[in-house]
Amino acid sequence: MSLNRVGLYLQDTHDLRSGLDTIRYAEEKGFDGVWQAESRLVRDAIVPMAAYAAVSEKIKVGSGVINNWTRNIGLLAATLLTLDDLAPDRIICGIGAWWDPLAKNVGIERKKPLKAMRETVEVLRRLLNMERVTFHGEFHHVDGIELDVVHGRREARNVPIYIGATGPKMMELAGVISDGVVMNYCVPPDYSARMLEHLENGVKKAGRSLDDLDRPQLVVCSIDHDENKALDRSRELLTQYLAQQPHIAKASGVSQEVVQEIQSILTWPATHEQIHSAKHLVPDELISRITASGTPEQAKAKVQEYLDHGATCPILYSVGGDVNLLIDTFSPL
Repeated sequence: MSLNRVGLYLQDTHDLRSGLDTIRYAEEKGFDGVWQAESRLVRDAIVPMAAYAAVSEKIKVGSGVINNWTRNIGLLAATLLTLDDLAPDRIICGIGAWWDPLAKNVGIERKKPLKAMRETVEVLRRLLNMERVTFHGEFHHVDGIELDVVHGRREARNVPIYIGATGPKMMELAGVISDGVVMNYCVPPDYSARMLEHLENGVKKAGRSLDDLDRPQLVVCSIDHDENKALDRSRELLTQYLAQQPHIAKASGVSQEVVQEIQSILTWPATHEQIHSAKHLVPDELISRITASGTPEQAKAKVQEYLDHGATCPILYSVGGDVNLLIDTFSPL
């Protein structure tokens, strides 16, 4: 398998300082982008993105993904402008609708998520285009605001907006309003293919074609020359995500009985001991179906399945083990 583009996805399993060395190595090996997660209450995306941008020269730096509820729209635009000052034309705003119960537990009522996302993207894009914006919607109210740069570049900023979409309605909306869509992980390749049908419905409404939209696919990736070790690393991740992120559990195709049994063992937040106690409920078959786990050859074959089902490039989430082995395995060079 030969890849022209490949991205690296970082979440919270890595030490931040060692992650900087990982970014440098990925860039050296020809990786196209690095994406920083912001999902659980564990690690902010913006601080690591700034660090990655500062220690690299060419690699794109994306949020994978921030949510559209917790940052004021003016602050969000200013944050992305600041990152673009640090790494011009290399920043990607990946943004998603977040998920319950986490949003609810911090006081966010995620009503009308499609309308909220539409308003966010519209106002954010206009601000990054250096327009003076007045907008009164249901979720955003701004009066005559602009990114008032006095010292620095006044030109419109090239910060593409990618929507992290899992469900069909958000996927269709992404086709209408976004520059790209970040396809979620822990789903089988055929699920992604079905979602692309909804994405295509959206791009047609916007008078575009599917080829106009970038479609990177997040892929949980665990590589080891010992297949069992690789599978077990992914097993722990799936145990936690199937219990705590219901939208991913639903998309993965796992039975509700298994999800409920895992949930009965894990609290919020989950402890390492709880994950270890529940991980036997995640079978090898499921790991192989919804992740790229195993030997380097097995992982490459699985990633190819996602590309064959419509993804434009993989964004690989290393869940442990030797991340340099993963980078070497998928290096485009």
